[in-house]
Amino acid sequence: MKSRRPGWTVLLFLVWICPVWAERSGAPELVHPDEQAWFSPPGLSGVQGAWMLSDGKSATSYALRVRLEPGARIPPHTHPDTRYSTVLSGTLYVGFGDRFDESRLVAIPQGAVYEAPAGVPHFLFAKEGPVEYQEGGVGPTGTTPIKH
Repeated sequence: MKSRRPGWTVLLFLVWICPVWAERSGAPELVHPDEQAWFSPPGLSGVQGAWMLSDGKSATSYALRVRLEPGARIPPHTHPDTRYSTVLSGTLYVGFGDRFDESRLVAIPQGAVYEAPAGVPHFLFAKEGPVEYQEGGVGPTGTTPIKH
């Protein structure tokens, strides 16, 4: 006599896996920067940001899009987490240290990535024109200005 157990096992497996497969086989969810809520950090002229993924408050991956107008500067600050930034357009100038020092700036061209380690003071400058970049990391995150 043949056992019918293998058939039931396969059927139960398919009932379990089909919803999981259906979730993963759909179209990717589009997150377009022009549809996000852009904000301007207080006291930073020419700087705008928009959370693309998450909001940086929870222990999940996040992505923050930043736009700098020509000449915009972000003064020395730190983050509690390591951030990886990809320059999407323009050339971003980045320096490390607790004082804004143009002699320490390094040009990060379009397409390049740089790392800002957790707790390390750094500063940014859109020296040659507008810049757009995207930062990513794992939260929770935040920004702490360096006070002098």
